Amino acid sequence: MGSQRARTACHLEVSSARGTIYALSFAFLLQSFGVRVMAGTMDPLSEVLSLVKLGAFVSRGFEAGRDWAVAFPRHDGIKFYAVVAGSCWLSVEGSPEPVRLGAGDCFLLPRGHPFRLASDLALKPIDATQLFPAARDGGVTMHNGGGDFVSVGGYLGLAGEQAPVLLDLLPPIVHIREEAAKAELRWCVERMRQELRDPQPGGFLVAQQLATLMLIQALRLHLAEARGQQPGWLFALGDRQMAAAIGVMHAEPARRWTLQSLAERVGMSRTSFAVKFRETVGAAPMAYLAGWRMLRAADRLAHSSAPVSAIALDLGYESESAFSTAFKRAMGCSPRQYARQRTASSKAA
Repeated sequence: MGSQRARTACHLEVSSARGTIYALSFAFLLQSFGVRVMAGTMDPLSEVLSLVKLGAFVSRGFEAGRDWAVAFPRHDGIKFYAVVAGSCWLSVEGSPEPVRLGAGDCFLLPRGHPFRLASDLALKPIDATQLFPAARDGGVTMHNGGGDFVSVGGYLGLAGEQAPVLLDLLPPIVHIREEAAKAELRWCVERMRQELRDPQPGGFLVAQQLATLMLIQALRLHLAEARGQQPGWLFALGDRQMAAAIGVMHAEPARRWTLQSLAERVGMSRTSFAVKFRETVGAAPMAYLAGWRMLRAADRLAHSSAPVSAIALDLGYESESAFSTAFKRAMGCSPRQYARQRTASSKAA
């Protein structure tokens, strides 16, 4: 237990400031999958989504009749639903108000919080684990005879230890209200259900691509609705200048970037750039760059046999000691200690 806490502290002790943690989340996702991003190859949102490893899929239909209520426990990954007929209430732990859903509505639950679906939230709910165990992928679960409410939906797992960093920046409910987007998601859900119900050659890849499309659409809509309302890398991606600044820092971490050179790269004054970056991303530009360098270093330490001195040089540090000091300040442990812990974790797995 003690060693586990030490490893957790080493991974998470980046900063006590909430804004800085948000700002480093994008970099943390990228480094965890060892991606080498070249400037101009993809937009930043595509870069993030290319890293999310979609895993297990479960998709099924649900029909309910008369008065009904179902309570779902905490879950990993993302749950997604489309209401085909009827209406119901959605109540998610951590959300102040329930949401009324009608035919055509779609929603994603990315945070894993317990939730309830019900015709009336005052009703005592049945436990979902009692209702759904017998349902196979692509099947339909009937409750109270069905007939009044119909939905299709399911679950998609996200593999990779850093997937929660993305999910934790999303709200408990991503409610899709735009008609065109709802139609796209309904088509994706129904098509995924068909692929899982009637397996065909290449079906897993089809389902994976459908799940990716669903996630992209939900993130796009959430980004558009929440833009400018809170700091964080996700919301910074909607700003052309901030996305460009993030992109060049990721592409050239060893370069001797300054506020002036970054501002010039995105066509802004030094002062305006510094203020806007902090307000949008949640951290100062040079603090974000330092954090990205450390997370790139962490990836090299965990997944290569390169010596610490070589990693330091590749990331723009003039000496191993300067790099080690910066790494320990950012990550909570020395480079060699971090590498040993990651090696031990891999062997244990």
